[in-house]
Amino acid sequence: MSLKKEEKSEIINKFQMHQGDTGSPEVQIAILTKRITQLTDHLRAHKHDESSRRGLLKLVGHRRRLLAYVRRKDFGRYKAITEQLNLRQK
Repeated sequence: MSLKKEEKSEIINKFQMHQGDTGSPEVQIAILTKRITQLTDHLRAHKHDESSRRGLLKLVGHRRRLLAYVRRKDFGRYKAITEQLNLRQK
């Protein structure tokens, strides 16, 4: 289950820092959050899909590390991204 091209470009346009920015932590966190939401919905319907559950845990760990990086570097950006994506703050 991956994101459609239109969804991904919409997320990139919303969270990019400058024109052509596709790799900033904010963009990566937003894309990961969308994929995590999709996988969570999938797992609610298919409770015994263990390979998808493992993929979900990997995505959550990656997003957690990116959030920790942003929090360490610039707390204002961290606060902004967590509020925009409705994520719990540590």
